[in-house]
Amino acid sequence: MAKDLKTLFVRCCGYLQDPHHVASFQKLCGVQGSFPVKLSRKEWENDFFVNGACVKRHQDQSGNGEGHVGGQQIEGPLQRKSVTAEEQHNDCSNKLQHGTALVSGIGETPEQQTVSHEGNRQSSGCRLTGKSSKAVESDRENGDSSGRVKPLRRNSLTGDVGQEFIIQNKFLFYLFTFGSELGNEMFFIVFFPFLIWNVDAFVSRRILVVWIWNLFLGQSTKDIVRWTRPASPPVVKVEVFYNSEYSMPSTHAMSGTAIPFSLFLLTYGRWQYPFLFGLSLAICWSFLVCVSRVYMGMHSVLEVITGFLYSLLILAVFQSTLDQIDSFYLTSHHAPLVIVILHVGLGFLAFTLDTWSTSRGDTAQALGTGAGAALASHLNHQLGLLADPPLSSLPLALPPLSAALLARSLLRLLLGVVVLLATRAAMKAATIPLACRVFGLPAGDVRQARQHMEVELSYRYIVYGTVSFSCVCLVPLLFSYLNLS
Repeated sequence: MAKDLKTLFVRCCGYLQDPHHVASFQKLCGVQGSFPVKLSRKEWENDFFVNGACVKRHQDQSGNGEGHVGGQQIEGPLQRKSVTAEEQHNDCSNKLQHGTALVSGIGETPEQQTVSHEGNRQSSGCRLTGKSSKAVESDRENGDSSGRVKPLRRNSLTGDVGQEFIIQNKFLFYLFTFGSELGNEMFFIVFFPFLIWNVDAFVSRRILVVWIWNLFLGQSTKDIVRWTRPASPPVVKVEVFYNSEYSMPSTHAMSGTAIPFSLFLLTYGRWQYPFLFGLSLAICWSFLVCVSRVYMGMHSVLEVITGFLYSLLILAVFQSTLDQIDSFYLTSHHAPLVIVILHVGLGFLAFTLDTWSTSRGDTAQALGTGAGAALASHLNHQLGLLADPPLSSLPLALPPLSAALLARSLLRLLLGVVVLLATRAAMKAATIPLACRVFGLPAGDVRQARQHMEVELSYRYIVYGTVSFSCVCLVPLLFSYLNLS
């Protein structure tokens, strides 16, 4: 019985890990790739050679092919502009010289024909999904390029800008792009400050603890399991920024689950709002982030489900200890030393799990952010700054919305985020060259320099530790000075 259950579980995991499910979901949502397709030898010969000339043949419904040689126009369902025989010969020779005419093995059946790897995408001129390469070029010349886009950001490790794809449903594209951004740096640099400055510093300190442990455990698990991203093709890489990282589990799904559910658990009962409203918001938030990772082609269904469940497990473990952790950070005289040793030690541990990648930097960034925020919270408590409301005032009532309240909140957010971004830019410009000089490393290539643990850890801890310290301690002092508290 146990063996049967294990077999069933393994089969279920294999089914959910299949990249074709990701590709099917993308197709359902209107994402169309432009992958070159392998041709059988017979198809290739029909496509490119007729009587020794390089031509393209098109089959009509009766199976008769019409080609063109020497500038004669093709007749058939798919027509293209005519070219001379010399141009055709040169084009074909170039394709053969550079290996871009993809030919499958002799005797290969149609079922054995597979799509080529994404690395051949730009060099192949044989056939594109849905349209031939010449048809695509013709569309571009005629201005028919609507919906044809590339990933918004290049891969931060390899510099890969990604492959062009077609978006047929712009609403879903923007919706899932927003959902994916809910797990990226710019969201965190806005969300946590807004929570601290305008809502509840008590809640934000605890959510930061949960978020940091989710990222650390999630990224570390990735480097232990070492599963690669879903294969492309068949998956379309709508995003490539994290494509060089391992993928199991999805840390976007973990963050997108930990933050909304911990926010709900920490605020319900402390603030007055309907239970169903808070629970529904947490579920919708988490669902949007999780589904967006499949849409982006970054994770399989299994990796997203695992990230979701893993995050719930971490949240269940830490939920009962958050009060003790927060109390120790605020009141203990040993807290600063413990905070520094713990967060730096975890960073060294994460860097020994695998070779350098963007996930190493993300882990160190989260740990540095947590260290800076914890040290600033300890200092605030010792100086009596940004005190939590007394227990007698609970539950807190949501203030009535007004133009003055919104204007004040937006002014705090805009001014504070500008200060944080300026701090981050200044620290970035100074930290990497300084770290390279201290450790005797060349600073000409920033990407290469950051692959050294000494530089990356120094950069992430100093920059984001300073930013989070400013967010929790220095910016609130600026608000008090400007009478914006």
